[in-house]
Amino acid sequence: DLDLDPDQTVPIVVEYFHPEGDSMLQVGWIRRDAATARDPNDIPKERQVYLPAGVWYDFWTGERLEGQGTHIRPSPIEIIPVLVRAGSILPLGPKKQWSTEKPADPIELRIYPGADGAFTLYEDAGDGYDYERGEYATIDLRWDDSTSTLNIGERNGSFPGMLTRRTFNVVIVREGHGIGIGPADKIDCEIAYEGSSQDVSIADSAK
Repeated sequence: DLDLDPDQTVPIVVEYFHPEGDSMLQVGWIRRDAATARDPNDIPKERQVYLPAGVWYDFWTGERLEGQGTHIRPSPIEIIPVLVRAGSILPLGPKKQWSTEKPADPIELRIYPGADGAFTLYEDAGDGYDYERGEYATIDLRWDDSTSTLNIGERNGSFPGMLTRRTFNVVIVREGHGIGIGPADKIDCEIAYEGSSQDVSIADSAK
């Protein structure tokens, strides 16, 4: 801890190791009197957010919200309100400490119903610059909301160490289901994928 006088400047040296690629370091501070004197009960627990027209979902709760207006969302100190537009396809992989720790499998595909959507899943080796020479792969994902059908397109490209067979766990987001940063407690459909295009109809009960 540093006790500083008003307008006092102090040189700060930060040493860290980052092997390659871009990085960002953020440094913050807080006044000691503000940190110790403020009553925790005075910290706002809610925040007003504006949503453009359309259907939206609260990332943390799965609650469905109508856009074109403002909403009051829970905002305790540990949560930043995150709203996801209907039609979004959100891929989530297993937790990793570093990019090459383990394969990104299975991948949870969270689908936010209420509109058609598309997403291109990109993969490469996770280290080096071989992707600049074309060593990467993409998979196009498309959601047809009217038929509750997910199309997983043909894999394009390849790279050393690529998984030729993988699992997609599909989760149709709804209130209390497919929420937060952890994997869903229950999935709606498990898909074995080996690189070929396939259409998967998600059961109506998953809506």
